[in-house]
Amino acid sequence: MRRLLIIGCGDVMRRALPQLVQRWHVLALVRQRDPQLAALGVTQIEGDLDRPDTLARLAGVSDAVIHSAPPPSQGTGDPRTRNLIAVLQRGKSLPRQLVYISTSGVYGDCGGARVSETRTPAAQSARAARRVDAENRLRRFGREERGLCRVSILRAPGIYAADRLPLERLHKGLPLMLHGEDSHTNHIHADDLGRACIAALVRGRANRVYNINDDSSLAMGEWFDALADAFALPRAPRLPREEVRRAVPPLQWSFMNESRRLDNTRMKRELRLGLRYPTVAAALPQAVGEEASCSG
Repeated sequence: MRRLLIIGCGDVMRRALPQLVQRWHVLALVRQRDPQLAALGVTQIEGDLDRPDTLARLAGVSDAVIHSAPPPSQGTGDPRTRNLIAVLQRGKSLPRQLVYISTSGVYGDCGGARVSETRTPAAQSARAARRVDAENRLRRFGREERGLCRVSILRAPGIYAADRLPLERLHKGLPLMLHGEDSHTNHIHADDLGRACIAALVRGRANRVYNINDDSSLAMGEWFDALADAFALPRAPRLPREEVRRAVPPLQWSFMNESRRLDNTRMKRELRLGLRYPTVAAALPQAVGEEASCSG
C-alpha cells in the first residue's frame, strides 16, 4: 500500500481520513500523539515544522503528501513550508505528488469580478502574502525536481460546516454593509474540501492551481441573512461601508473588504469533483438539524 504523509492534520483532513486510510498507509506529522488518529490507524510522526531539527524522519518516508498546515501568524513568508521542502529534498526518494491547501485570499480584492486561476495573485493582507510565499516555494520545488513531484495547489475560500459557522457574529449583532456596497463572498464545505484533496491526489496536474469553491453566488450580507433565517436569529443591521469598517475588528474587516467571485470550472473539469454540498443552501438544513440534535 502506498504511503501518504499529512502535514497539518486538522479538521478538514480528519474529515477525509476515513476514505484515505482505505487507499493509503497514512502517516501524519503531529506535535504530540493523538489517540483519535491512532484509532483510525494513522502512523504518527512527532515533529514540529517550526523546528527543522525534529523533521528528519519525514525524508523519503512517503509516496505522496497533503500539506494543509498554515503559515505562522506573523512574518512575510512561510518558513514552515520552506522547512518541509528542505527535508523532502533530503530523502533518497521524493513524493510523487504533493497537494497544498492554500487560500483564495491570494487574489486580493477583485472588485467583485469573476476570478479564474489564471489571475495573478495580488495579496493585500500579510496573512495572504504568506500563502503566496508558500505557493511560490512549492511551485519552484515542483519545477526544480523536473516533474518527479507533481505539485497541485488548492485555493479555498470560506470553509464552513455545521460545527464551524459564524453564528457568534450574528449573536453579537455586528453590522453588515448596505446591499449596494456589499462584497461578494465564496464558500466550500469542509467535507468537500477534504474530498478535493483526495481528487487532487489522483487527478491534480503538475504545478496546477485549482479554485475549490461551491456554486453559491452570494454577497456577504446574503450569506449572513441565510444563516440568520435558518437558525431563527435576528438579521444583522446594515450600515454604510465606512461605518462597518469602524465597527468591526480589523481582522474581520480584512475579509469583508475583499470582493471576488471564484470560477470553479477547472475543479469540475480536471479534478472531476462532484460536490456533496453544491451550495450553502443545500448544507444549511443539515446544519440546523445537527444543532437541534445537540441541544435536544
